[in-house]
Amino acid sequence: MNRKLLGALAVAALVATACGGGNSGGGTLKSDESAAGHNDVNAQPADKIKQGGTLQWPLDALSDNWNPAQLDGNTQSTPQLVNAMLPWLFVAQADNTLTLNKDYLVSADVVSTSPQVVEYKINPKAKWSNGRAISWEDFQAQWKDCNGKDQTFQCNSTTGLENIGSVERGSDDQDVKVTFAKPFGEWQSLFSPLIPKELGVSADEFNKGWVDAPKITAGPFKIGKIDLTAKTVSEVPDPAWWGTKPHLDQILFKVVGRDALPDALASGAIDFYAIGSNVNLYQRAKTLPGVTIRQATEAQYNLLDFNGAEGSALHDQATRVAVEQAVDTKSIAKALLGPISADPTPLGNHFFVKGSKNYQDNSAPIKFDPEAAKKKLDELGYKQSGAFRSKDGKELDLNYVVDAGNPTSTAVANLVQTELKAVGVNAKINSVPVAELFSNYVNRGAYDVVLYRLIDNAQPLISNTPIFYYTPGNTQTNYSAIGNDTINKLLDEAGSELDENKRVDLIQQADTEIWKEGHILPAYQVPGAYAVRNTLANFGAFGFAGNPIDYVDIGFLK
Repeated sequence: MNRKLLGALAVAALVATACGGGNSGGGTLKSDESAAGHNDVNAQPADKIKQGGTLQWPLDALSDNWNPAQLDGNTQSTPQLVNAMLPWLFVAQADNTLTLNKDYLVSADVVSTSPQVVEYKINPKAKWSNGRAISWEDFQAQWKDCNGKDQTFQCNSTTGLENIGSVERGSDDQDVKVTFAKPFGEWQSLFSPLIPKELGVSADEFNKGWVDAPKITAGPFKIGKIDLTAKTVSEVPDPAWWGTKPHLDQILFKVVGRDALPDALASGAIDFYAIGSNVNLYQRAKTLPGVTIRQATEAQYNLLDFNGAEGSALHDQATRVAVEQAVDTKSIAKALLGPISADPTPLGNHFFVKGSKNYQDNSAPIKFDPEAAKKKLDELGYKQSGAFRSKDGKELDLNYVVDAGNPTSTAVANLVQTELKAVGVNAKINSVPVAELFSNYVNRGAYDVVLYRLIDNAQPLISNTPIFYYTPGNTQTNYSAIGNDTINKLLDEAGSELDENKRVDLIQQADTEIWKEGHILPAYQVPGAYAVRNTLANFGAFGFAGNPIDYVDIGFLK
């Protein structure tokens, strides 16, 4: 889920707890507002870390597409797999700000405000794995591919790129001049990750060329081996990398079922796992010798997506809102997080999470009220006869798609099914393979209700606009095809606003309208808690500094 993606955020400002091994004690994850801007990664200097070793990294599934800019590449697995191999121009910090990545850029500055012009000066050492220097042409190609003008390129986002009027060569090939036809306040989030121009030679190459593997990379790691039978991916240091050399000999990604994670960590088959809102994973982590629970507030949340596409059961906005009013996110948060969190409360914002300075609860339009939901459904003609409601002889049935083998998804689905049954709505749970959830269901709109996770960026419009902006025929990551002109206008105005305070105010207005429309229903912010092997350094709960993480610093203690 990332969203991204993909995908795919921790309950209010969680504080780290050192819960290592079987004698670490009980209790729950703590809640403390002072934890905002904190991370917990067992920070260690380079002289404390041994050279070599393999980091064994569990995944739910391998990527559907290694091109992170393509629609099918917008999954939770894709960034985990590609971020060590592709350029990020700016890096998120623990305080949710962005800093220049000097491995790839010498500078990046707004050199004009009327029109807005950004000049990027590329590090002259930066090269793609085919030996070609990273240049202005890579920026231009990515802009042309994903500015929305040619929809044969199946981009998961055009946000910001569609504001650009031209991308040109400056004083040399490593000098990029980006001129905006329409200002864009979150320009620091553009072109990250940067993809090589070769990927955009045609729509077919862009959409399908990296389905099996990335062909060109530019990072501290490169592909070692992809084993589809074993469901593993090996990434090894790239000897051509011009920056600080990694400590690790290898990162080995492997698909591991959620229920199998504790045993895999105990046996040495993996070196960490994400606890999220899984009580069993938390309880087991407390018993594992040589393991510490690391924790920091993260910008990610679990959500319920209700499909509003033409022909769907919830296409009508009033019906959709009535159904959402029957879902008690407070009880879901309490049921999922109560045993492990001191603050099991739902999330009331789509753009800002608890622990970030701009969080406010805008969820009033979708207030849990089952009696109001029943009344509205009656008025809409959905009359109850027996257990469920029908209209014009057709029962109000919802296809609730669940990724099989995920205890969190199953638990939420069972709760929602019960809550909807109480107002006469029949949610039919449809378990599907986790590897097919996005490619065959979410991306294709083949659901009425689905649970997945969103991961936000330091600058929220870049990740959220393609989710909530609605253009018929070009939904990007607005999988549920929900929206209206008011939301579009506010998102456009926010994107073009260079003053941060004014931009945030416009985002809050857009968020309120999104709640009114009955779009995505945030369930709860996911605790940023991880069970991590004690010997692993510079890795764990990255908090807001997880996009991307610093792969070079990771290693095992001497």
